Amino acid sequence: MAKADLMDYDKALELFEPVLGFEVHVELNTQTKMFSDAPNPAAAGGSHSEQPNTMITPVDLGLPGSLPVVNEEAVRSSIRLGLALGCSIAPSSRFARKNYFYPDLAKNYQISQYDEPIAFEGEVEIELASGRVIQVPIERAHMEEDAGKLTHVGGATGRIQGAEYSLVDYNRAGVPLVEIVTKMIVGAESDAPEVGKAYVAAIRDIVVALGISEARMERGNLRCDANVSLKRRGTDQLGTRTETKNVNSLRSVERAIRYEIQRQAAILEKGGTIIQETRHWHEDTGVTSAGRPKSDADDYRYFPEPDLLPVEPSAELIEELRATLPEAPAIRRRRLKEAWGFTDLEFQDVVNGGLLTEVEQTVAAGAAPAQARKWWTGELTRIANDRGVEASTLISPLHVSEVVALVENGTLTDRLARQVIEGVIAGEGSPTEVVDSRGLKVVSDDSALIAAIDDALAAQPDVLEKIRDGKVQAAGAVIGAVMKAMKGQADAARVRELVLERAGSAE
Repeated sequence: MAKADLMDYDKALELFEPVLGFEVHVELNTQTKMFSDAPNPAAAGGSHSEQPNTMITPVDLGLPGSLPVVNEEAVRSSIRLGLALGCSIAPSSRFARKNYFYPDLAKNYQISQYDEPIAFEGEVEIELASGRVIQVPIERAHMEEDAGKLTHVGGATGRIQGAEYSLVDYNRAGVPLVEIVTKMIVGAESDAPEVGKAYVAAIRDIVVALGISEARMERGNLRCDANVSLKRRGTDQLGTRTETKNVNSLRSVERAIRYEIQRQAAILEKGGTIIQETRHWHEDTGVTSAGRPKSDADDYRYFPEPDLLPVEPSAELIEELRATLPEAPAIRRRRLKEAWGFTDLEFQDVVNGGLLTEVEQTVAAGAAPAQARKWWTGELTRIANDRGVEASTLISPLHVSEVVALVENGTLTDRLARQVIEGVIAGEGSPTEVVDSRGLKVVSDDSALIAAIDDALAAQPDVLEKIRDGKVQAAGAVIGAVMKAMKGQADAARVRELVLERAGSAE
């Protein structure tokens, strides 16, 4: 897909002020669905990989005579999330029918909450790489059910355009969701893309800390709709917004916002108008494309759900749930930075990469903080950037801690560890299994190393004399030859010691 005309980002910010808004959908990991006793594919450990249409009941299919029943655990999780967002909890909230044609929601309406949400008026603090702190205002957090999933068959892209037919999987239909809606975010200025990324990362960290969602963006456990509009400098008139739907990685949130700012600025500067519409983000090409004209609330013909009573949590229950909340994200960051002994720059590298949870879990599994940071922000981030994915999707913190342990105990060098990580990512098993199957252990037998050193010295007979004459750096050529001969499975430091011993060097 060809890119639209784009304005230079800095030029766009000279002419326009970006106004943002976010709708983040969080799939709850309850054992059953929001309104039925069907198994929840988003439950802990779930991967949405089950056989299609095997996790459904008559309620999920909207069959005549079937009636919804509210999942109590989903309500409790929603209240806890609302409290963690700094929201007030409504003494009474109710469900509504959102009428819209959903090809993957059989009853053709979604049970959601409209004017009476479970939580309202909150605030989330985020911190940018520059150290700038921004308070993101939360308008509401409401409960609803997820839709199913369409698989488009035929065509070159896997999208509906060009497909021969579509298959419907209702497994996800009815999965409990909490939708978090922000108020307008103004004043982000040139930081707007980073604000989006940092906000979604903060929401992810909150729900993971609460234990209410797996929050795996690549699996759809957490999805972001990013609203962007531009206000021309010197005016008070707000621009028309677009809503980029279901952006499924932190990196993509940042890129999509930047792209929309540049696209909209180019249109407006040429005298064009922005269409209020949904847009789709294309990870492969880095562009958004038009979806459908954006409906307003009136178009959905909301009305109270007649089959469900209002949700009325007691004050005692709310306080009981408040007592279960983990520490606030800002406090957590300060605690981890101090506990790990990281400099501001080192800690910010972790935060900017959206890897705070991954590093924390790797340390909890036994790795030293510095080593956990090194592998997540180094090799794993490099691989993730090459593949255009999040580093957290590549490998588990437990496996990273295992790699660190293998390096620490001398089984692996860093070079071998990188090969082991490649094997784990390729699905070859745990780090230990990859080491065994690929034969990647460091050679610790000095006799084997000495034999390789002798071969290297025989090919470079002048090296020993150079070393004995004080030119210790000459040993580098021998070390390189030995490492090559041993296919990187030698400890370079030990090889150097043996070479110097061979030369009788006093160093």
